[in-house]
Amino acid sequence: MTPSAPKVSQRSALVALPIAHPLDEFYLKMGLRLPPIEQVRDEDVPEPYQTLLVHNDDMTPTLEKFYGETIHLEVFRREQRGDFYYREVVLLLDQNEKRVEFGAIKINLALFSSSARRQILQEHLPLGHILQECGMAHTSRPKAFLRVRADDFIKQSLKLSGDHWLYGRRNTLFDPGRRHLAEIVEILPPAQRASDPEVAI
Repeated sequence: MTPSAPKVSQRSALVALPIAHPLDEFYLKMGLRLPPIEQVRDEDVPEPYQTLLVHNDDMTPTLEKFYGETIHLEVFRREQRGDFYYREVVLLLDQNEKRVEFGAIKINLALFSSSARRQILQEHLPLGHILQECGMAHTSRPKAFLRVRADDFIKQSLKLSGDHWLYGRRNTLFDPGRRHLAEIVEILPPAQRASDPEVAI
């Protein structure tokens, strides 16, 4: 079920934030105030988030390696505007449905093959998995690393309780011609492997 969150009463209280794009567009459409978001230096991102976020790799294989499991999507909201496809999602481990990422993505479908577009619109596999499976050359370039205070909507999305400062990044994927394949906000829950003690933040 799609999570819900209290709506703010003043439209003027809703603010677009470049480092939160395209997540900010979903919040604006839902009439929600963005949670507190801070940009942090890459060296200030603590472990295990340093390992999970501060690199130029796709998040899907990074998370699959960390958790030792493959991953699929749950889509909360989507919208298509011409060739641009937006969705708000969580990533879940295949075996136990553990939620390992919350985020939003804007994809330029025109830059993908028909096979890749079909898989994207099937909304089961994360984009990183599709890019890998299709052998599509691309580069990943994080534009900002984020510290986010989880609001009710994010906590419901990730099945969290209590207060949390979470870490994430604003990332862009480019094709070999430096065209934007996708703009992504990726926010991670408190992260731990099954064998690790709980990570306190």
